[in-house]
Amino acid sequence: LQPGQDLVLTSSIAALPLTRRIVEHAYKAGAGLVTPIFNDDEITLARFRYGADAGFDRAAGWLYEGMAKAFSNNAARLAVRGEDPSLLSSQDPAKVARANKANSMAYQPALEKITGFDINWNIVAYPDLAWARQVFPGEPDDVAVVKLADAIFSASRVDVEDPIGNWKAHNAALAERTKWLNEHNFHALHFTGPGTDLTVGLAEGHEWMGGASTAKNGVTCNPNIPTEEVFTTPHARRVEGHVSSTKPLSYQGTLIDEISVRFEGGRIVEAKASKGADVLKKVLDTDEGARRLGEVALVPHSSPISKSGLLFFNTLFDEN
Repeated sequence: LQPGQDLVLTSSIAALPLTRRIVEHAYKAGAGLVTPIFNDDEITLARFRYGADAGFDRAAGWLYEGMAKAFSNNAARLAVRGEDPSLLSSQDPAKVARANKANSMAYQPALEKITGFDINWNIVAYPDLAWARQVFPGEPDDVAVVKLADAIFSASRVDVEDPIGNWKAHNAALAERTKWLNEHNFHALHFTGPGTDLTVGLAEGHEWMGGASTAKNGVTCNPNIPTEEVFTTPHARRVEGHVSSTKPLSYQGTLIDEISVRFEGGRIVEAKASKGADVLKKVLDTDEGARRLGEVALVPHSSPISKSGLLFFNTLFDEN
């Protein structure tokens, strides 16, 4: 965060203690204006339980337009995540899909500023109680929250005496990997494993990235904490074979487990899941691009997250 720079901060109500500290330190760092935007699990549930059907095709476009305008004026973006992974698991999958589609479309102008790396941005996690209960079932609530907090600190590489130095070393290691991959300029990647035999062609002129990067506004940042991946762009039409997930996907409050998909000509032509199959199908039917890969990444099995053996029910962690 730069002196004089505004900050758009989104957070769950459950993460209010951390959000307050972030705002305090943002102003101490010279922030211009910090604007917090909150969400709440109970309020989200109220919409799905009692909201009129037509409302699920609508989104707060005015809010996202304001965010896009703020980003156009060089505001930074920080998201604090800590929601219940199974929040919407008992709700109508069709309504969930419609609401997600409406939100995605409305958010697009703001999202383009983020995915285009116009600004410095970051996502971090907060140990919400509902989340902790799912990661550590059977533990008393207070113990589960502490265990999740410790797991987040470990995964985020801050449970050391010099976390900033630790991140500098980690970013340097990721930079070495991207340098090696870019020098080799591979044509494709071949993944094999239980239920997996997948060839992912790489786009012409693809570039491997990972760790800290410099946004178009000149600010260097780590967009995701934690992060262990190096990633690049696959060719939209050169993906062939089948792949099976080894961990569940928590998508917008619904858990999708034992995913198996088959690609032909870069497009998913068959998809299965033992749990959440209806939601998976609706996600894939969102638009034409939803059935094609937009990113491919490599993550070492030696990452702190992998070695922990934990299932976080959160893509920010489980993808690592």
